[in-house]
Amino acid sequence: MHRLTAHACFALLLSVCGGALAAPPAPPVRPAASALDRREIRAQLAPLRYTTLAAEIGAKVTRLPVPEGGSFGKGKTLIVFDCSLQQAQVNKAKAALTAADKILRTNKRLAELDSIGKQELDTSEAEQHKARAELAANQAVLGKCSVSAPFAGRIAEQKVREQQYAQPGQALLEIIDDSALELEFIVPSKWLAWLRVGGKFEVHIDETAKSYPARVQRIAARVDPVSQSVKINAVIDGHFKELIAGMSGKVLMAPPAGK
Repeated sequence: MHRLTAHACFALLLSVCGGALAAPPAPPVRPAASALDRREIRAQLAPLRYTTLAAEIGAKVTRLPVPEGGSFGKGKTLIVFDCSLQQAQVNKAKAALTAADKILRTNKRLAELDSIGKQELDTSEAEQHKARAELAANQAVLGKCSVSAPFAGRIAEQKVREQQYAQPGQALLEIIDDSALELEFIVPSKWLAWLRVGGKFEVHIDETAKSYPARVQRIAARVDPVSQSVKINAVIDGHFKELIAGMSGKVLMAPPAGK
C-alpha cells in the first residue's frame, strides 16, 4: 500500500468535508405567468373614425340641429352661427366691387379718347382687383358660419349650447363614425407564427354579457422587445345595435393545438 503524505491527507479531508458542507444549487426561479400567457386578452370597442369639430370664427351659436347621441349623414349641417356681421361685410364688399367695376369701365373709355393717362387706368384696375379680393375673403369667412359633417355618424358629446358665444378654435362637438366598431389589443409575439390578417375569433363584451364575431384587420409593424408582445387591430364582424363605442370585453382567442 502507498503511504499518503500529511499534505495529501489534509487535502483529501478538506475536499470531502467541503463537499459535504456545500449547499445544493438553488432551483431556477420561474417567472410568474403574465396575463398574455394565460390568454386573457382585454379589448375595448372604438369607433371607425372620430373627430372634434371646432369653431373657425368667433360668433354666437344659433342652432345645433342634431342632439347629443343623434345620428346624421355626411354633409349634414351640425352647427349654425349668427353671422349677421359677416353677411354685412360681404354686402359691403360687393358694393365696393360694383363701384370699382364702374370706375374701371369709365376710365377705359376715357383712355381710348386719350383723356386720362396710363397711370390712372392702372390704378383703377388695381382698385378693382383689391375689391374682388376683399369680397372673396369676406365670402370665405361667411362660409364658416355653418359646420357640416365630414362623415356619417353620431354626436358623441356637445361641448357648447345654443346662444353661447364660441371663440375661434374652441371645441364644439365630438362626433364618431360607428358604422363599424374596432378592437385593439395586445397578444404574445409568438402568436405571429399562426395569427393572420382576416383570422376570425370571438370577443365577449362585459356590458351585454354576449359574445360577438370579429376578425383581424391589421397586425402592428413591430414587436415590443420588452414585453415580447404585438398590437392587433380587429373589427366586429357585423352590425349589432346594442354595441356602442367604449364597451370592453375579453378576446376569446387561443393558439391552435400544438402551438
